[in-house]
Amino acid sequence: MLAHLSPAIRQYLLVTGNYWAFTLTDGALRMLVVLHFYQLGYNALEVAMLFVFYEFFGVVTNLVGGYLGARFGLNRTMNIGLGLQILALVMLLVPAAWLTVAWVMVAQAISGIAKDLNKMSAKSTIKLLVPDQQQGQLYRWVAILTGSKNTLKGVGFFLGGLLLTLLGFQGAVLAMALMLFAVWMGSLVSLKKDAGKAKAKPKFNELFSKSSAINRLSLARFFLFGARDVWFVVALPVFLASQLGWSSWQVGSFLALWVIGYGFIQGVAPKLTASGVGRQQAAGWNLVLALSPLLLAIALWQQAPVAASIMLGLGIFGILFAVNSSLHSYLIVAYSRADGVSLDVGFYYMANAGGRLLGTVLSGWVYLQWGLEACLVISAAMLALSTLTIRTLPRREP
Repeated sequence: MLAHLSPAIRQYLLVTGNYWAFTLTDGALRMLVVLHFYQLGYNALEVAMLFVFYEFFGVVTNLVGGYLGARFGLNRTMNIGLGLQILALVMLLVPAAWLTVAWVMVAQAISGIAKDLNKMSAKSTIKLLVPDQQQGQLYRWVAILTGSKNTLKGVGFFLGGLLLTLLGFQGAVLAMALMLFAVWMGSLVSLKKDAGKAKAKPKFNELFSKSSAINRLSLARFFLFGARDVWFVVALPVFLASQLGWSSWQVGSFLALWVIGYGFIQGVAPKLTASGVGRQQAAGWNLVLALSPLLLAIALWQQAPVAASIMLGLGIFGILFAVNSSLHSYLIVAYSRADGVSLDVGFYYMANAGGRLLGTVLSGWVYLQWGLEACLVISAAMLALSTLTIRTLPRREP
């Protein structure tokens, strides 16, 4: 069936399928680690610290990975990412006594490198498959890729909670490693060779963007994802388990449904926004998003029904965040250079990983010190900074 499609469509489907498989294991692994180590008695800050290397090496990988993609081709960086994720999973198959904090942090570091190599490669490849004058199609393709990825990440959260219940920690990890190995074998022989390789070999000093628009978009993305993870990544699942008494199955299922819905909204974002996406529209959506965690914090402070407030607030935040994330993802691809696109995209997602790193650490520390309401207030402040940064974007030139 693939033989009847154009080469660009075939590559898009291969890249998307590759990205989907990776994302499924990435979401499941995150939920496995959070719930398993919380059950072992780790507090919120200690659980957050397990992901510090994951996020830190994501920063480094996006920066260097963009250079590697431009120099050696995006198919290679994508396949390296898949191989490293398999290695990270295998590292967690050791006897339970070996699963020390240091060992898990190293495995998470490798997984962080893998995730960002895979994501950078996938989103950079889309730029190469769509002519620059077809910005509407580019926006739709980026939205579909991003939205479907997050839907699969939500399925991964659900899968992580389910596998932990049915197979235990090591059984779940083994099942995911075997599935991803099969995908990796197919990817090694199917992806187009040299996709994304720059015509002129990039110099190492080109890692840091010299474009004002890319720099500002990157800063806005830093605040955007820091604002999400400061309350979502550790504080929320620990709050649901400790304060509401939810089981691993319930926490995993609830967060899975949220991320699945969030991914669906990302995929249809072009239908929710005007076709001429620019800085004013992006800033407007960003500002509305900034109000949602603040309103949820006020509701919890005023002792509104907790479970109902969390579900409603998280639903509103998810819809607004999905549209904002999709708009940002489109803008970075639209502003990037066609030749050596992975350098710009890699720099941008370095900032994305930096925001997640800050948000992850704050999520554990702030929750431990002051609770979920404080995490939400910090989230609103970071979103306000993201809005101000987006407003300074220059007009895009063809």
